Amino acid sequence: MPDTHQGIRGPAIFLAQFIGDEAPFDSLDGIARWAAEQGYQAIQLPTVDSRFIDLHKAAESQSYCDELNARCEKAGVVISELSTHLQGQLVAVHPACDDLFDDFAPAELHGKPQERTEWAIEQLQLAAKASQRLGLTAHATFSGALLWPFVYPWPQRPDGLVEEGFNELARRWRPILDAFNEAGVDLCFEIHPGEDLHDGASFERFLAAVDNHPRAKILYDPSHLLLQQLDYLEFIDRYHERIGMFHVKDAEFNPNGRSGVYGGYQGWVERPGRFRSLGDGQIDFSGIFSRLTQYGFDGWAVLEWECCIKDAAQGAAEGAPFIEAHLIQPAGRAFDDFAGVTTSVSRNRRILGLSSHL
Repeated sequence: MPDTHQGIRGPAIFLAQFIGDEAPFDSLDGIARWAAEQGYQAIQLPTVDSRFIDLHKAAESQSYCDELNARCEKAGVVISELSTHLQGQLVAVHPACDDLFDDFAPAELHGKPQERTEWAIEQLQLAAKASQRLGLTAHATFSGALLWPFVYPWPQRPDGLVEEGFNELARRWRPILDAFNEAGVDLCFEIHPGEDLHDGASFERFLAAVDNHPRAKILYDPSHLLLQQLDYLEFIDRYHERIGMFHVKDAEFNPNGRSGVYGGYQGWVERPGRFRSLGDGQIDFSGIFSRLTQYGFDGWAVLEWECCIKDAAQGAAEGAPFIEAHLIQPAGRAFDDFAGVTTSVSRNRRILGLSSHL
C-alpha cells in the first residue's frame, strides 16, 4: 500500500518573542500579516494577551473562534497551536520562586500562591476548550516545577522527596489532562530546564505518575537537549510515539576551563551554552527532520526564535526558508521498486528451498 503520511507541516512561527506594543506586532491581524509576509504558513499563539486572543471568550464562543480563524486566514496564515507556557509554569511553583513567577499572573494574584495555582489550572482548562473550538489537535505548555531547586543532589535529598514531588505534580495535572482528553487535544509539555519535566527520565517519571495518560505528550525542542548534552536524535528514537509538537530552535555548547553546563551565572552571551538563530548553532536539523519524518510525525515545524547575538527581525526572515529547505516529502514508494519482483507464498517457500505445501 502507498504511504499516506503527508509529512511535517510548515513553516510556522511561535509569536511569543515577537509580540510587542508597536505595529504590526501589537494586534492579531498585524502580526499574522507580518508572519505571512516572512513566508510562514502558521502561527503558534500565546494566550496571555487579550489583544491576540481572549481565552475565556474562545473557550465559550464558537463564533468568536470562527472569527479568529477567519482573520488569520485573511492574513495568509492559520493557527497551528495555542500556548500556555506561562500559565503552565504556575501550575506548580516551589516557594523559592514565588516572587519571581508572580509576574506571570494577574496583579491581583501576586503574593497569593494558592489562588495563583487555581487560576493557572483554570487557564489550562479554558485552553483545552478553546483549542477544540479552533479545530486544533495539540497544545503547548510547561509543567511547572516543585523539585527544580533539588535537581542537583546536594544537600542529599531525603528518600521519597522526588516521588512525592511527582505525585503532587500528577495530582495537579491529571484533571487538566482529562480536560484535554475530553476536547480531543494533545497536551504537549516542552522538555525544558527549570521544569520538573526537563529530560527523558523526568518525563518518564511524570508519565508513570499519570498512568500513561494518552494526552500527555512532548513538545520536542532540540536546543534544550543540546544544552544539557543529551543525544537529541536518540531522544526521538526513544520517545517518538509521545512527540506531539516540534519547536525548531538552534543552540550551541562550547565548554571551556571556566564553565560548562551550569554556566557560572554568566549572561547569555558569555555562557558556554546559548541559543542561536537557525543555522548559526550546532543542531543537526537534517537528522531531526529525517527522524521525525521516518516516524510519521505530521505536526508543524514551528520556529521558536531566541538568540543573544542576532536581531529578531533577521532571525524571523531567515527562519522560514531554513525550515522550508528541511521539510521532507515522505517517500510514496520504495526507491528500488524499478527492480521489483512478483511475490507469492509458494514462490517465497520455493526460494527458501522449502516444500510448496505448508
